[in-house]
Amino acid sequence: MDQPPNRPTTPAPRRRQPELVRRNLLEAAAALALEGGIGAVTVQAVARRAGVTKGGLFHHFADKDALISVLFDELLDAFNQAIEAALAEEPPAACGRFTRAYIRATLAPAPADSAALNAVLLLSAPARQRWSDWLRAALSRHRATDHGLQLEILRHSADGLWLADLWQVAPDLRQPAEALLAAMLPLTRLPPPSSDKVF
Repeated sequence: MDQPPNRPTTPAPRRRQPELVRRNLLEAAAALALEGGIGAVTVQAVARRAGVTKGGLFHHFADKDALISVLFDELLDAFNQAIEAALAEEPPAACGRFTRAYIRATLAPAPADSAALNAVLLLSAPARQRWSDWLRAALSRHRATDHGLQLEILRHSADGLWLADLWQVAPDLRQPAEALLAAMLPLTRLPPPSSDKVF
């Protein structure tokens, strides 16, 4: 019996993977930010790094600011989840509960790249505004348990310790993180001072 003639096979069309492309763009932007700062994150550089055209980037993100905002939102979402997990461990009316959760989430060990990227992104205008909006909403939501200068100072202290970690301040210039955490958390349980004008 004669065999049918061999017919050239046409390759199956490649399936589009928009989520993969979007993820590659975000990872490319993150890598560029870590390597060269926020100024290195340009549309052309991100597209080249991700292996897509500029048009492909614009299909997912309106502009550079939108890309940076999404990148920062992912880090902020992870931070917020850590805070929510800590909040769930305490009664809703416990004094200082948000500040304790904030301190724990801020001082929790994190990948070095994540902390560095967060710091770089905070230099961008969209990220600064997003952080301010998030913090304003969080403080408003927890005002009943976390108002007052004393708790604000403790939250700023946690921010300073995070920055010291990022800068890799020499161990002989600071106490171990565990000791600082153990000293700070009890202060969040003290009754607020009679006036917010003094600690």
